[in-house]
Amino acid sequence: MPKFFVSPDAVRGSFLTLDGENAAHAKVLRLRRGDSVVVCDGCGNDYRCTVSDSSPQQVCLVVNSTEPSGAEPPVACSVYMAYAKADKLEHVIQKATELGAYEIAAFPSSRCVLRLDAASAAKKRERWQKIAASAAAQSGRGRIPQVLVMPSFEDAVQRAAGCELALFPYENEHALSLRRAIGSAQAKTVSIMTGPEGGFSDEEVELAQRAGLQVCTLGPRILRCETAPLCALSAVLFAAGALD
Repeated sequence: MPKFFVSPDAVRGSFLTLDGENAAHAKVLRLRRGDSVVVCDGCGNDYRCTVSDSSPQQVCLVVNSTEPSGAEPPVACSVYMAYAKADKLEHVIQKATELGAYEIAAFPSSRCVLRLDAASAAKKRERWQKIAASAAAQSGRGRIPQVLVMPSFEDAVQRAAGCELALFPYENEHALSLRRAIGSAQAKTVSIMTGPEGGFSDEEVELAQRAGLQVCTLGPRILRCETAPLCALSAVLFAAGALD
């Protein structure tokens, strides 16, 4: 069944209207009067609707029922990934959204090859948010993860440290495994912070430790920067029962 995202204020009683890009997408799907669709407000609520009228500019819907989305995991997991070359960050944003990430934050670190000024970062964030929105619709999510651009590594660390469980996968860590770091604790908020192609510097690892992040290993293999956050996210969601 087709699914569309609208802003929460677009829901008015028993009626909804799809316009703009949603109307264009509905036209591609050739929706007609009587067809059924699901509309989500991006905050975890699904509205099962029937098309009452359609035109190239808008599609009018009648709301038949409202229910909480069943696609959201029981843990709010935030993925923090350092700037990476090419489209690696876009790949992670898309796949992390499909898996169930609560939010995705990009940040600079000392070994990042990609460097963004404020204007470029704002433009990138706009594109990244659209990728998250598209992936959320495709995967049947009940909310669209917010994509953030952190101004510095220090800001990213401080924000990530605010979660109940803050994980910092690092290739030179050998004592604490991701399995042990997750443990049996049922944290409701988790952050995962991973580095760029060149990894984290010793100073960055020390700063993360001082802030309270748990430095852990993802195993004996060196994972690419676009693989590590998805690996850790999948493990956290599995431990929380989100993949049942």
